[in-house]
Amino acid sequence: MEREARWYVIHTYSGYENKVAANIEKIVENRGMQDQILGMKIPAETVVEVLDNGKRREVERKLFPGYVFVKIAVDFDHDDQPFISDEAWFVVRNVRGVTGFVGPDNKPAPLDEDKVIEMAIEKRRVEVSYQVGDLVSIIHPNFEGFTGRVESINPEQNTVKIAITALFGKETITELAMDWVEPLD
Repeated sequence: MEREARWYVIHTYSGYENKVAANIEKIVENRGMQDQILGMKIPAETVVEVLDNGKRREVERKLFPGYVFVKIAVDFDHDDQPFISDEAWFVVRNVRGVTGFVGPDNKPAPLDEDKVIEMAIEKRRVEVSYQVGDLVSIIHPNFEGFTGRVESINPEQNTVKIAITALFGKETITELAMDWVEPLD
């Protein structure tokens, strides 16, 4: 049976993110802990810099400098709260360059699943049964009860643009997650 896993955030010295991730990967491999520490991410984006001489170059920038996201298998206590094993905590916490877990009192607190998707740490594939031009119902709490027409679908970002007819007949284009929209019957 596969254990449930959650994403945790660890704080590192600035500039040590890659070294911390590599060291954790090495320890996990050496100690056979692949069932406890399942992966790491250092979210980054590629930007184009224009140099003084007018030349351009692509540079990768970390979206969250000083932080590494670690996916760790969890168990649940009697209150159904997730917690990580002492061994996994010890390995991550004692890697050179790690200053601690992000959470109250430096205790590991898992990221909310919606934040994981929103921050693009982990992608979720969403399959939908609507297409461009279809009328849909919006189930997002801020737009619940509204209907609209699908303008575009972006499967890479798991988003959909909807033309919503608001008050007084004015049409507004809104971008939503693909799973916040369902086809009208």
